[in-house]
Amino acid sequence: MMDKKVALVTGGSRGIGAAIVKALAQRGFRVAVNCLSNVEMAERVLGESGGDGAVFPADVRDAKALTAMVRAVEKQLGPVEAAVHNANISFPMGPFWQLPWEGVSAKLLGELGAFHALAAAVVPGMVERKWGRIVAVSSSLSRFASEGFGAHAAAKSALDGACRVLSRETGPHGITVNVVAPGLVETDATSRQPAEQKQFVAMLTPLKRNGQPQDIGPVVAFLCSDEARWITGQYIPLNGGINTV
Repeated sequence: MMDKKVALVTGGSRGIGAAIVKALAQRGFRVAVNCLSNVEMAERVLGESGGDGAVFPADVRDAKALTAMVRAVEKQLGPVEAAVHNANISFPMGPFWQLPWEGVSAKLLGELGAFHALAAAVVPGMVERKWGRIVAVSSSLSRFASEGFGAHAAAKSALDGACRVLSRETGPHGITVNVVAPGLVETDATSRQPAEQKQFVAMLTPLKRNGQPQDIGPVVAFLCSDEARWITGQYIPLNGGINTV
C-alpha cells in the first residue's frame, strides 16, 4: 500500500473538503483527512470514499499542531506528496469599515498562517523527492467584490498571492502550486445565505445553477495528479462561468 501517493486534505470532513477526499481516493491516493474535531464525520467521509487512509484531527490555525499532524501522517501513511489547503477559517461579515479589526486580523492570520504552516511542513520533503502538488481552495470573492465579504476577500487575496510566489519558488523542484476559486457552492457553510441571494447568483451563471461540492473535488484531484504536471501558478475559477457577466 505504501506505493500509493499520499494526499493530505485540511478541513476534509464535510462540504467541498469531503468531495475532494472522495475524488482523491477515486484517483488512487491514500488520503489523510484532517478535521478540527468531528472525527466521526471525517471517518464516515473516508469510508464513503472507498479508499484507504486515516483521519488526523488538528486545528490548522495552530502551526505546532499542524506540523505535528503532518509528521503523524508521514509516520502512519507515508510522505505527503499532495497537500490541499481547504480548512474553513471563519470570518466576520458586514461593511468593511465597520468590522472589528480583531475579527479581520483573525481571518487574515488564520488563513495565511494555516497555509504557511502547511507549506513549511510539506515542501522540504517534496523538494527532496523532486515531486509535489499543492492546491489551495480560495474563493471567487478574492477577485469579484461582494458587499459584506471584505475580511474574506482580503484573506483569500493574500492566499492567492502567496501561492503565485510559492509556485515560482518550488517549480524548479518538480512541485506545482495552484489555486481553485469556487463560486457559490451549496454546502452547510453557505446554508445560512438567503434563498433569494442564491437564486440571483444562479441566474447570473450561464449554467443557471449554483455549484455543488462534486463540481470542485475532481478538479482538485486532477491538479494533484501527474497529468497536471504542466499546470502551476494558476488561479482556476470554478464558478459556472459567472465571471463572464
